[in-house]
Amino acid sequence: MAMRAHKPQPAKTAAIENITKDLQSASSYIFTEYRGLTVEQITELRKKLRESSCTYKVVRNNFARIAFDSIEIDAKEYLIGPTAVALVDTEEANTAAKVLFEFAKEAPSLVIKGAIVDGEVYDSAKIEAYSKLPGKKELISMFMSTINATTSKFVRTLQAIVDKGDASGEKPVEQAASAAENSEEKPAEATEPNTSAAESSEKAASEEK
Repeated sequence: MAMRAHKPQPAKTAAIENITKDLQSASSYIFTEYRGLTVEQITELRKKLRESSCTYKVVRNNFARIAFDSIEIDAKEYLIGPTAVALVDTEEANTAAKVLFEFAKEAPSLVIKGAIVDGEVYDSAKIEAYSKLPGKKELISMFMSTINATTSKFVRTLQAIVDKGDASGEKPVEQAASAAENSEEKPAEATEPNTSAAESSEKAASEEK
């Protein structure tokens, strides 16, 4: 007797399709074990991650394996035990990792298993090291601080050049003015002896006559 082919249940198919759609909306995935977290803690964590444009999704491992396989990502090693995945764009992955590790300090039940960041597999140690790197906002802040410091230094340098130019420019002007006054006085003194000599010559000529 031939066995009837097992048809996938509509609910299972829909669940896998939803997970696949969520995975396709992100480019990086951080895998966590949430065993021991309360509903309130998970809600709080979701809120914190949402601020970093990250979605935190509790998944069934067998459904998630199929969904990851469908987008050609091997995530089997992280889909063991109670699993929740942080779905995020690569440029925000660092910030999301920071949020998760900071939250784990207050809630040790949260375990970060590893991650796949832009196609690269990160084990738990590597994703923790990655979380300690400067994030996007920190890099922007550092860049702006550098720009401001450089601009301020440039302005101070320019001002020093201007001040130095003003200080050295005053003396030549004064010297030029003094030189001009002296040059005007000297010709006047030189003409006086010539005038007296002419008068003496005229007087001597008249006496001879």
